[in-house]
Amino acid sequence: MAELKTKQHDGDVFEFITTFANTEQKRVDSFEIVKLMQKVTGHPPKMWGTSMIGFGSYHYKSDRSRQVGDWPLVAFSPRKAAISLYVFSGNPEHEYLLKDLGKYTIGKACIYVKRLSDIDLEALERLMSATIEFLEDKYGRN
Repeated sequence: MAELKTKQHDGDVFEFITTFANTEQKRVDSFEIVKLMQKVTGHPPKMWGTSMIGFGSYHYKSDRSRQVGDWPLVAFSPRKAAISLYVFSGNPEHEYLLKDLGKYTIGKACIYVKRLSDIDLEALERLMSATIEFLEDKYGRN
């Protein structure tokens, strides 16, 4: 079984944002997201892999394979095209939380936003809280 490449490490989150975010707006938004995610989770930001900033963690076992590992409760990455927010469980019961979020696109594992001002931050907080509750109920608290 292949080992996960995305693991938590001691890289400097703020240095990463400063050097990786490709616009000043993305840097400002990233620092705001750090504050928001830290407030919601109660966990400090940690680097995961080469380009993801995560908060807290849970230990999972995949329902579809024998894969097990650790993953952040919520996370984000200030990628070139958009900010990737890893804040949605994908649980159909939580889809209603997306209706007030604002302007975004959604992929298989994350929500993409061009800038933080495109979304409602209170809706994002509710979405993160529901996701964290779902993950902790399913996998337990770390």
